[in-house]
Amino acid sequence: MLEELFNLVKGSATDSVINNTDIPNENNDAVMAEATSTVAGGLQNMLAGGGLESILSLFKNQGNNTQQGGLMNNPIVSMMIGHFISKLTGKFNMQPAQASSVANNLIPDVLNKLVSQTNDPNNSSFDINGIIGSLTGNRGQDTSNGFNFQNLLDNFSSGNGSNGLSDIISQVTNNAQQQIGQQNSNSGGNLMDLIQGFLK
Repeated sequence: MLEELFNLVKGSATDSVINNTDIPNENNDAVMAEATSTVAGGLQNMLAGGGLESILSLFKNQGNNTQQGGLMNNPIVSMMIGHFISKLTGKFNMQPAQASSVANNLIPDVLNKLVSQTNDPNNSSFDINGIIGSLTGNRGQDTSNGFNFQNLLDNFSSGNGSNGLSDIISQVTNNAQQQIGQQNSNSGGNLMDLIQGFLK
């Protein structure tokens, strides 16, 4: 999923990054990798904090998300934008106003496309099972064992999402926490290490 997400970021970054004179060309790939890490890490941290319902809410109603105003009001998106701005100013020495412009254009655009493609039955690049599975280390996400997040998403969209969800939230939260712990340990590469591999 990370490589597909990086390619999605790359496809969204033409104006905000690649053709942006505020970002030296030699930093383009690193900035896009940071944006990829921001989106994936933001979703993963939400899952680790018990935010499965918030993730499902973000993905549930494509119609509400196609307008950037709706996305910009989502606390998940605001968190990601803030994190990305701090990376752009701290790591790439961008001025706050320039960093804010890049983040406020790129992150919502990437998430909008991610939600749209996830909800498009004719697009196989993303599905909610694959997204959540990759962020939790695919622990227990085998749909044959009842962890079909697409069904949960469908139920959530129809207003039936809260039925029996607490046990699943607890399991997903635990799995995401374990995955983050593994990524932060010496044995597992963190998100940025994995994303850097796509730049070679």
